[in-house]
Amino acid sequence: MEAQDALSEDLAGFLDHLRAGRGASEHTIDAYRRDLNKAATVLRAEGVDRWEIAESRHLAAFEASLIGEAKTTMMRRLSALRSLLKYLRRQGAQLAADLPATGGHKKAKTLPKALSYAQLTTMLDGPDLATPTGLRDRALMELIYGGGLRISEAVTLPRADLDLDLAAVRVVGKRGKVRVVPLPEATIQWMERYLREARPQLAKASSPLVLLSDTGKPLARQRAYTVLAHYAKLAGISASVGPHTLRHSYAVHLVQGGADLRAVQELLGHASISTTQVYTALDMGEVKSRYDKAHPRA
Repeated sequence: MEAQDALSEDLAGFLDHLRAGRGASEHTIDAYRRDLNKAATVLRAEGVDRWEIAESRHLAAFEASLIGEAKTTMMRRLSALRSLLKYLRRQGAQLAADLPATGGHKKAKTLPKALSYAQLTTMLDGPDLATPTGLRDRALMELIYGGGLRISEAVTLPRADLDLDLAAVRVVGKRGKVRVVPLPEATIQWMERYLREARPQLAKASSPLVLLSDTGKPLARQRAYTVLAHYAKLAGISASVGPHTLRHSYAVHLVQGGADLRAVQELLGHASISTTQVYTALDMGEVKSRYDKAHPRA
């Protein structure tokens, strides 16, 4: 970021708002910082030294600078600028231009990838349970699939929030939203075994977290991605598999099992039911098959 001009100062204030007011993660804040630094660079080149005086032609120049980038990246950058300008308007700023639109670059909604139960079982059975690392890897997969946790929620889960007696986990999700998720008996049994046999060997010092790395430090997100990709390959799964795949599989299997969509929304920690509704389409193949077999005119 350049010297502390008004663009930089307002950007710093907005990032502080995301951190303190909305509970955004440092990963999210870094993404906003990168996108808005790019916008600030373009505006400075256009002679604009304050966000609120940017006119439509200046915002168009920023959008033009994004040509050639992936549509998802363009949408994210424009959305970041829109969020900043909305924040400044709430702070009393009089904007010279309308908020930038992002709809023209909106990513088409795609159905999440999900593993079959057979694929999932093979993947879960992949770790070497004779080693602390193997038990840790199984515990990682159990938390994501058994509880539908996001990867960020799993790797930052405090031991105090995992209640094995009640078979539930307290999860602090996006924007600090708290939910309590029940865990299946099999997941509880694996977590008990991990905590009893593996975690004491991994812990080099006191740590409040459930999942630890091989060196006793917090398990890094990227390491978790590598772990899951490894066991997917061992299971003979050719498609790319990451934490989201297990979380999606959790949701899909719940919906296919007849779970109420509102309940799935709460379990996943989705703010809007529209985010969860994508899973309803995943079972349509089975619905169509049953329809064809049952309807007298099919």
